Amino acid sequence: MRQSPANRILILLKTDGPQLAADVGDALGISSEAARQQLTKMAEEGLVEPVTEAASGRGRPRQLWHLTVAGNRQFPDGHADLTATLLSTMVSQLGQGAVDIVISARETETLRRYRAQINIDEDLPSRVASLAAVRTQEGYMADHWQEDDGTLVLVENHCPICTAASGCSGFCRSELETFRAILGAQVEREEHILLGARRCAYRIRAAA
Repeated sequence: MRQSPANRILILLKTDGPQLAADVGDALGISSEAARQQLTKMAEEGLVEPVTEAASGRGRPRQLWHLTVAGNRQFPDGHADLTATLLSTMVSQLGQGAVDIVISARETETLRRYRAQINIDEDLPSRVASLAAVRTQEGYMADHWQEDDGTLVLVENHCPICTAASGCSGFCRSELETFRAILGAQVEREEHILLGARRCAYRIRAAA
């Protein structure tokens, strides 16, 4: 199904971050003015907003278009309100230990599924590629690449369990341990949505 220009812009800003109107136009194959008109319409709907930022050096200030909170809500949230309510009730009625049991069980089940989908006999870049594909299917909008020094990078541009993770950091800790286990590698989180970053990013190196 063909996506509307607005949806394409939402995905572009979500995956690539804030953009100039000209860059949005290039990505959509339309003129800068047409892109600016579409962005202005989306701003009126509360989905995006322009932010003027100083350019490097002596260049003129640049107007970059950002997703708003409402714009981010256009992406899957994993039934955020229900999840937050369930977690809060569980802690108040059963204690933090009950949540820890749930997180541990989720980690075990996730590892089981990933091991069925990711070939652990492949090389590390292939395992990272497979993990990125699986995470994308789960709604994380994942991407990956290898840098010049051989380091692998995995990024997740969206977190469908963000509300749950905000209420319980154990989910994020568990996911990091899951990545380390399934990849058999050193994995460090360098950017974290819960700490204000626009995405989660992981640096991956072969185990020592």
